[in-house]
Amino acid sequence: MSGRKKIIITIDGWSSCGKSTVAKQLAKELNYVYIDSGAMYRAITLYFLRNHIDWTATEEVNEALSNIQLDFRFNEHSQQTEMYLNDENVEYVIRDLVVAEKVSEIAAIREVRNFAVAQQQAMGKKKGIVMDGRDIGTVVFPQAELKIFMTADNTVRVERRFRELYEKNPNVTIEEVKNNLEMRDYIDSNREVSPLRQASDALVLDNSKLTMEQQLEIALSWVKERLLA
Repeated sequence: MSGRKKIIITIDGWSSCGKSTVAKQLAKELNYVYIDSGAMYRAITLYFLRNHIDWTATEEVNEALSNIQLDFRFNEHSQQTEMYLNDENVEYVIRDLVVAEKVSEIAAIREVRNFAVAQQQAMGKKKGIVMDGRDIGTVVFPQAELKIFMTADNTVRVERRFRELYEKNPNVTIEEVKNNLEMRDYIDSNREVSPLRQASDALVLDNSKLTMEQQLEIALSWVKERLLA
C-alpha cells in the first residue's frame, strides 16, 4: 500500500486510548518507523528520578538534559522497537507506575519539551514514520499528511491500563490507576506548553467498542486516502 510515497502519520489522544497499539500496527503494515514519543518523556523522567534532579530548577534541568541520549533500537527477538537511555535498554523500567506518576509533570516543562520535540522532528525528516503522543499533530508535525486523534470511554481506559499494570505489579489497585489517569489527563490538557488538544484537521478514532483489527482497518483506510491524494 505504501508504494514509493511516504507520509507522516501522527496519533494523539488521552492516556490508555491505545495510541501506541494503533501506531505499531500501522508502522508494521506500512513498513514505517514507529516512534513512541511517550517513551522518550518516560525515559527523561526515569533519568530525573534516578539522579534526583530538581525539575523546578531550570539550570539543573538543562544540565540533566545535556547528559541524556535517547534512541530507539529494533529488537530482532521481540520484533519491537525499544527505548534506550544512554545505551541502556529501559523499555520495561519506564512502564512502571512510579514513572507514570511523574511523567506528565516533567513532560510539561518547557525545556524538556523543546529537547524532545527537536529530536522528534529530526527523526521525521525522511518521512515514513508513525508517531504517537499528546502534541504530535499540533506541535511536532503540524504539516503531517494524516493526523489521528484517539479517544475512548473513561471506564474502558481505566480497565485497559489496570490490566497492563497488573501483569507487572499485582499489588496495583484499580483506584490507583483511575486516580493516575485523571491526574495525567488534567496535567496533559492544562499545561502551559503544548497542551493536549485535537488538531483541527485530525480524524477522530473512538475505539471504546472496537477490536484491534477494526481500529487498524479504519486507520489503514485513512492512510490509503492520503497516499492516493
